[in-house]
Amino acid sequence: MTSRFSIDQTPNRLLRRYVRHEVVVVYKTKEAFGGLSNMASGYPLQINGIRILTSEALYQACRFPHIPEVQKKIIGQHSPMTAKMQSKPHRKDSRSDWDDVRHKVMRWCLRVKLAQNYEKFGRLLLDTGDRAIVEQSRKDNYWGAKLVDEIGDALVGQNVLGRLLMELREKLKSDVEGELKQVSPLGIPEFMLLGKPIERVSSQGVEYSQEPQRPLI
Repeated sequence: MTSRFSIDQTPNRLLRRYVRHEVVVVYKTKEAFGGLSNMASGYPLQINGIRILTSEALYQACRFPHIPEVQKKIIGQHSPMTAKMQSKPHRKDSRSDWDDVRHKVMRWCLRVKLAQNYEKFGRLLLDTGDRAIVEQSRKDNYWGAKLVDEIGDALVGQNVLGRLLMELREKLKSDVEGELKQVSPLGIPEFMLLGKPIERVSSQGVEYSQEPQRPLI
């Protein structure tokens, strides 16, 4: 299915403008739709049998498939913010193609979050209806959008995270067979966690199979 919210492999670089009171704003995790944030707790994940507390920690760990010790520090944090901060000193050592694959990695992380929290996260996604989803940010106009006017009702940015959430929401609306409860590994080089290739993920954790898996992207 092709969604009007879909993001191709080279995301549109044009900034988008949103009217804040007309959209679903993802800003603080304690707010109504805060669970859509990667910083939200209560949506645990399991990759290759390893428990990871937040999608933010998983995303940050994916920067460093070639440095397992850094991945271990990141996913060992109890707070998503400390997981993010743990990655900062090593950003210069991110995988060499990070800028090219980061939106694919984020899409995959959101898919995993849905697969392993299907009812809770899925219900929250569907509760947004058909409204645009926008991550409000103070600094980042790539993943989110920033307030730009004096009355604080205009958000401007690429809003890549919001668009990925809308894309996933459209897929979920037609997921009558529960196909989104399983997620194949990304078809990118060095897609690894703690020195091992990331396996197919399911709502029960990880499915190990001898058969080759078709990449999600």
